[in-house]
Amino acid sequence: MTRETDYFKTFCKISRAFGTAITKQALLDLIVSSAIETMAGKAACLFLQDRKADAIIPVAQQGLSETYLHANPLKAKDFLAALNKEGYMAFLDATTDPRLENHAAKKAEGIASLLTVPVRMRDRTIGVLTLYTGQRREFRTDEIEFLQALAEQGGIAIQKTRLLNRIRKLTMLFLELSSSINSSLEIKEVLSNLTENICDTLGLKAAHIRLLDEETGSLKLVASCGLSDEFLQQGGSVTTETAQRALKGETMVISDVATDARIQFKDLMKAEGIASMIVIPILARDQVIGVMRLYSAVQRDFPSDFMAMVEALAHQGGLAIQNASMFLKLQEDQKSLEADIWSHRSWF
Repeated sequence: MTRETDYFKTFCKISRAFGTAITKQALLDLIVSSAIETMAGKAACLFLQDRKADAIIPVAQQGLSETYLHANPLKAKDFLAALNKEGYMAFLDATTDPRLENHAAKKAEGIASLLTVPVRMRDRTIGVLTLYTGQRREFRTDEIEFLQALAEQGGIAIQKTRLLNRIRKLTMLFLELSSSINSSLEIKEVLSNLTENICDTLGLKAAHIRLLDEETGSLKLVASCGLSDEFLQQGGSVTTETAQRALKGETMVISDVATDARIQFKDLMKAEGIASMIVIPILARDQVIGVMRLYSAVQRDFPSDFMAMVEALAHQGGLAIQNASMFLKLQEDQKSLEADIWSHRSWF
């Protein structure tokens, strides 16, 4: 059996697994075990980046001891930058190579050589797949390409699972908001629940909603979650570029608040621990009546399906305000009508 045949059979096995109801964890376990089996390695591990901790954390592995896995985690930022530049990293002697850490732990584990490739999702590196060998070994081009292809399958598995989970969470959030709108006319309560649920469901740091005060021309805070009083005191201005564009009906994504020219209060954002944000207009009857801002503690991308749903949630918030306004107007009309009727009856 040729090496090319081994590679082909491995990918056939993984492709069949993708077509079944197999879980993400089972797929990732299959990928690391396939790397060991096909490449005759000692162990393999798939790590994902923890951006908050700046570390790469093992999520699927075979052949490594718990002692080794709980050694000091590798700092992610610099390592991933170097990996992205080269496309892969090979270490002939993992116990002495200065690019690696924990040399003693690798020696105790019986690790000789390493081959590491990036795991990508939507052109962004989210982790690494590493093959470990028990003997010193130089890796051939076809072996490097094979491990890169396996890592790509891992990225696809993670992307597929995250997409399904996000769709499920957003759908449930949308349904909860719709139910809340139908059951309550307490607007501040509805909008407060919306900000809290968005943060909890979507893994965001914070959110707040401001409505346009037509008398003062300012944006008045009506609901918030996860933000300090100092930060909230600075957010009522309509003169910032983000506020002005939102009030014109434009949704904006700020991937890096520290460098984006549209952000006015960069120091305040940094002190609050905000890295990325979304600014969404709130509409009622095609008129912008307020702004919803969502904040992330880490720099992140916001896929199109994510953006479509949060815009829909902001629209639902506008509907809640519109419904409550109509109800209050009906109450006023009813009082006026009752007064007219009573006056009319008093004529007899």
